Amino acid sequence: MKRPQRTTRAPQPPQGPGATRRQHLALNQWLRSYGRLHAQVFISSLGRLYRNPFSSLLTTAVIAIALALPSGLLVILDNLQRLNTTWDGSSSISLFMRQTTSDAQTDRLANELKSWPRIAAVHIIHRDQALEEFRELSGFGEALNALEENPLPGVLVVKPGNPDETEALLDDLGRLPEVELAQIDLQWVRRFGTLMDIGRRGILVVGALLAIAVLLIVGNTIRLDIQNRRDEIEVSKLIGGTDAFIRRPFLYIGLWYGLLGALLAWILVSLGFLLIDAPARQLATLYDSSFLLAGLSWQGIGILLLTGIGLGLAGSWLAVGRHLDDIEPT
Repeated sequence: MKRPQRTTRAPQPPQGPGATRRQHLALNQWLRSYGRLHAQVFISSLGRLYRNPFSSLLTTAVIAIALALPSGLLVILDNLQRLNTTWDGSSSISLFMRQTTSDAQTDRLANELKSWPRIAAVHIIHRDQALEEFRELSGFGEALNALEENPLPGVLVVKPGNPDETEALLDDLGRLPEVELAQIDLQWVRRFGTLMDIGRRGILVVGALLAIAVLLIVGNTIRLDIQNRRDEIEVSKLIGGTDAFIRRPFLYIGLWYGLLGALLAWILVSLGFLLIDAPARQLATLYDSSFLLAGLSWQGIGILLLTGIGLGLAGSWLAVGRHLDDIEPT
């Protein structure tokens, strides 16, 4: 009689709510252990910088200057852009009437222009009003009293409804029979805007070059640190330390350099704008303007910090990847 053969089955992982709970506990324990390890390296790398204050401060200051220069220039351009937008939004067309055009004809033309859909507003300056304003502002009151007739024409100040249609509107207004000359006020603002675009691109180029300089500074600093800790790295590799384990503290050092450099750059930019804020307010008051300088916004601060951290990590990663492989225990 044959004995029944037993079939062997591969062991199955435990199933059920208890097994799932144990898996979750194991995952949470691994995550806590991983987080504690990174927190320990994060703090210890800051302590290493603290134990070498002079070299750490020198490297941080160089990174801060490299980050502060393009940041400050971009903020200045943003302020000029706001000022340019304000001027461009208030730009208008001045219509100088012919000498033969009476005030009544000027009024009728103004009422007609107000009905045009492309015109937002029309301001009338009669000939007598123009002469009185010129008398007060020029200081030639006695000389003007000697004139037999008013030499100044009436003026209509037309505000376009759409700034993009100003050129076409200027051509149409210049062909009116009552108009001697049609001129755009603040036409130089557009040229100024073009110059600012050129300046912005130039600052981006300078910023890219300075970013490369930050990478080189961080990379060279990390390279020197690797050479100083060569024996420690060789011992770590002898006892089985992985490249990720050895690389981690150097990456955090690069992160700290980038973060501290970006914070110092923020302070430098803020101090710079604080120094020029009072003269800028005084200049705006002289021109009867409420324009105020604006420093780095919260979004700009966040971008600056992220840029510094990214450059610090990138520089340290490149240096570690380049020099760590050259160190092998003998």
